[in-house]
Amino acid sequence: MPDPIFEKKNVLVTGGAGFIGSHLCERLLRDGHRVICVDNFSTGHERNIEALLSNPDFQFLRADVTQPLDLESFAELAAFKIPFQGVQEIYHLACPMSIAGFDQFRMQTLLANALGMYVPLEIARRYRARVVFTSSSVVYGPRRADDPFVEETQFGAVDQLSPRACYDEGKRFAETMCATYRQVHRLDVRIARVFRTYGPRLPLFDGQLIPDFVLNAMENKDLVIYGNGELRTSLVYVDDVVDGLVRLMAAPQAPDVVNFGHDAEVNISDVAREVIALVGSSSKIVAGADLLFLSELPAPRIGRAKDLGWLPLVRLEDGLRKTVEYVRENKLLLTMG
Repeated sequence: MPDPIFEKKNVLVTGGAGFIGSHLCERLLRDGHRVICVDNFSTGHERNIEALLSNPDFQFLRADVTQPLDLESFAELAAFKIPFQGVQEIYHLACPMSIAGFDQFRMQTLLANALGMYVPLEIARRYRARVVFTSSSVVYGPRRADDPFVEETQFGAVDQLSPRACYDEGKRFAETMCATYRQVHRLDVRIARVFRTYGPRLPLFDGQLIPDFVLNAMENKDLVIYGNGELRTSLVYVDDVVDGLVRLMAAPQAPDVVNFGHDAEVNISDVAREVIALVGSSSKIVAGADLLFLSELPAPRIGRAKDLGWLPLVRLEDGLRKTVEYVRENKLLLTMG
């Protein structure tokens, strides 16, 4: 029996008020879907979705995805007709992501990668929804000196007892949950391994290099490069990541796991110099102490993503310009927290 066709899909986005999640919600609404955004504002923010709240096809639920979530019990979802239509797609992004505040969110991160994965998978099982889980490049483990690039078939190795294991090993365990639900319950679950992403709405004062570069450059303050100043990384613009997630969800047949990131690395010092030039700043670049969660990670091979018709299209200079514009326009709000 074929699946019923509805005028608009009901799409659940967990972590929808976060950096990537809010851009994804906007894209899904433009594509003509009804969007249920779930977030508890641990590291997301209401301002990220403020412009969406008046849209009748958008509904925000302030909820913790580590707790049971019965969508049919929310009166505000009446227009979505959940008991009749259910949910067709689930994008699961909910997980605290704070570099500077990593210690503060360790327990929440641990639970988000365990119970917070279980809850959306159970919703998917109830409604036979397709799932895209946003995992991370950290599952590959440390960058290898002999080959900095990784592809989806490679196994990673992380220290499951390290201070950051609640995120690194947590993402690996969440992937295991996805695979097990796929095998046992025949759910259509797809895993997106997302590499370092930048763009508007990245939080300030959080160890996220690019927005902090921009703000400090605007104030002619030093731009701090952590580590030895030679950190190399893959940087992909947020709109490109969102396009990848949507393509992965839409593909009739898709690989279980797909890398989404830029396959051309950049040196963070070069990025800092580009920001200084864009802002027209007199800032200097200085070295700073290492941050636990800011490490040199592998870069992606993106053959599977290309097979989905995906490429990172936004040039670094264009993405940085858009990020600079966003910080300029929202500097007062952003610095007020």
